[in-house]
Amino acid sequence: MEESFGKKEKLKSKVIIDRLFAEGKSVKKYPLRLVYLPLEKSSEKKNKVAVSVPKRSFKRAVDRIKLKRLMREVYRKNKYLVSNNLAGSYALMLIYTGREITGYSELLRDGEELLKRFVQQEKPKEHEKDIL
Repeated sequence: MEESFGKKEKLKSKVIIDRLFAEGKSVKKYPLRLVYLPLEKSSEKKNKVAVSVPKRSFKRAVDRIKLKRLMREVYRKNKYLVSNNLAGSYALMLIYTGREITGYSELLRDGEELLKRFVQQEKPKEHEKDIL
């Protein structure tokens, strides 16, 4: 499995981001929250991912940038969980909800657990589509 996080995997569309927060579902594993929405007309198999750290919790830009970098790395290392287990493509937004900076190893463990929960939550729905 390729462990890259290229340009085509980044969620940049304002329209999709607005739909994501209006219609999307979420999964939580402290200190992370994943908001997701299935993409209908996607010719590519790639998931679109964005990360967010609130300015309210971390006033210094250095801290926000560090956490964003760590969260992108966590997704990059664990994206095989989503791409291997789910057939469709999704728009994903990883949001950091904690109030303190978490180390990489804890964030990696929590991110892996979060993506596993997401796959478990979406797996039955994809199975229903196949049956119908």
